Amino acid sequence: MIKILLVDDHAVVRSGLKMLLNTNPEMEVIGEASEGNEGIKKALKLKPNVVVMDLSMPHGKDGLSATGELKKQMPEVNILILTMHDDEEYLFRAVQAGASGCILKSAPHDELMSAIESVANGNAYLHPAATKRLMEEYLGSLKTGSNDTYSLLSDREKEVLTLIAKGYSNKEIAEQLVISVKTVETHKGNLMEKLQMKTRPELVEFAVKKGLLGYGI
Repeated sequence: MIKILLVDDHAVVRSGLKMLLNTNPEMEVIGEASEGNEGIKKALKLKPNVVVMDLSMPHGKDGLSATGELKKQMPEVNILILTMHDDEEYLFRAVQAGASGCILKSAPHDELMSAIESVANGNAYLHPAATKRLMEEYLGSLKTGSNDTYSLLSDREKEVLTLIAKGYSNKEIAEQLVISVKTVETHKGNLMEKLQMKTRPELVEFAVKKGLLGYGI
């Protein structure tokens, strides 16, 4: 029996999913939550095999943050992200946060059940379009060398990169690391040269994909 926890801010969606999944004799919805914090508490209490987690929950903790936090506290749990965003950036962030899979809300019912069975068995699941995008992104990163360039950075440069991605100004970074603003600017220049990037948004995107923000994303 696959024990499932549903985390979604829409009661109607949770109700529909519960009715659907409970028609499968090998699945049982053992709990529901309307936002991430509640989802974490119920997961720790109920010990589900799979958490079906909505990505966008405007009230309380969102799906990405909740996934990252839950995986820290309960590494063995399998989390399937449910989203309406067919976007590779959300996909990367979900995987980096620790999700075992990602499926669109528009997916057929049998695909949802297959996805749950897959992650419950310890496998990864991505819907076909997402798999194609992920492979394209991976192959593209190989061509640009972004998989290797991170290893070229010094420990201090990695610290500066992480703080840049978190939105800190040069002055704030200097205060955090107890160095001068000029030194921060030097590290930033070295970062851009080594990573072959020219703008701050490029650095932020790189940091997100490397999982430096703790989900990442």
